[in-house]
Amino acid sequence: MTIDRAVFAFAGGMILLSLLLSLASPLWLWLTAFVGLNLLQSAFTGFCPLAIVLKKAGIKPGQAFN
Repeated sequence: MTIDRAVFAFAGGMILLSLLLSLASPLWLWLTAFVGLNLLQSAFTGFCPLAIVLKKAGIKPGQAFN
């Protein structure tokens, strides 16, 4: 698995988790918004904190996060 796929999988999982948790409290939707905004800004800037952590963990980079 590359960093790109790991970032997408993690973001998708966090979005689904926050949507599930929003059934208990709508404040969890702020997590959904945060993940979405982080994905959007990383598309334009190439900066993703999770990609940095995954690279240090030894996962091979893909096309997006070299």
